[in-house]
Amino acid sequence: MLDNLENHTGIHTGEKLYQCRHCDKSFTHTKTLKNHIRIHTGEKPYQCSHCDKSFTQQGYLKSHTRIHTGEKPYQCSLCDKSFTDKNTLKKHTRIHTGEKPYQCSYCDKSFAQRNTLKNHTRIHTGEKLYQCSHCDKSFTQITTLKNHTRIHTGEKLYQCSLCDKSFTQNNTLKNHTRIHTGEKPYQCRHCDKSFTEKNGLTNHTRIHTGEKPYQCSHCDKSFTQKIHLKIHTRFHTGEKPYQSSHCDKSFPDNSSLKNHNSIHTGEQPYQCSNCDESFTQTNTLKNHTRIHTVEEPYQCSHCDKSFTEKKTLKFIPGST
Repeated sequence: MLDNLENHTGIHTGEKLYQCRHCDKSFTHTKTLKNHIRIHTGEKPYQCSHCDKSFTQQGYLKSHTRIHTGEKPYQCSLCDKSFTDKNTLKKHTRIHTGEKPYQCSYCDKSFAQRNTLKNHTRIHTGEKLYQCSHCDKSFTQITTLKNHTRIHTGEKLYQCSLCDKSFTQNNTLKNHTRIHTGEKPYQCRHCDKSFTEKNGLTNHTRIHTGEKPYQCSHCDKSFTQKIHLKIHTRFHTGEKPYQSSHCDKSFPDNSSLKNHNSIHTGEQPYQCSNCDESFTQTNTLKNHTRIHTVEEPYQCSHCDKSFTEKKTLKFIPGST
């Protein structure tokens, strides 16, 4: 009886009489301390009768059991969704109310869920708790680690319902599906172009802004996209990871390999829209198209002549 009074009084006074002997945490109730201690001891006395899972608290077991029974007693008053436990309902309600009670102490961002704040904080601290068992990479979030691990395992859980392609990540599937639907939700504010992916819009916007955030550490060149910097860097390092299956030549990028392979295969995938000629390379098609458009972008610095191709200009003595 005295214990109950002491526990209750602690609610009013904020006094936490019950100290954990394993860590520096203390509690207002003996029961809460008891439940907490199980984190240290690993004791899980509440066993699920439907599967092999067990829990530290009876409340957790109760909520878990509803996964098996399908019972969802907690109904959202703002939509038709219902949930197995009160806590999940509380989190869900914040979608409607816009409430974000978890404030980052490093920046002005706030979050609807404590876990999201926890993951966000690691961006500031640089803490990467989740280590890949296949390589030396580590991650701030367990979901990012899970997605990364599939690169090693080759597991592709996300299957496209419109074709036979499957993907390691749900987001990649989402982006892929837009190829079928033609949906392009990311609209450029500078022109009428729109994109299937946010990343595509970000890269495109730099054409308008002139921003080139990817700086080469070997020379003064900079690039709008990370992949372009990666390919460029290989010219400095001499790395040529793309090997031709037809000969012993190798290339710094996949595009150059593709162009080279068409010499062996005789394939000419680049068709002129003005005549029936086709070409092995996009650049050759580009140069050819100028015959039709009469475009001559390469101007001689010594006279008033201009040319459709850069190489023709180079042949003029003293022009380079």
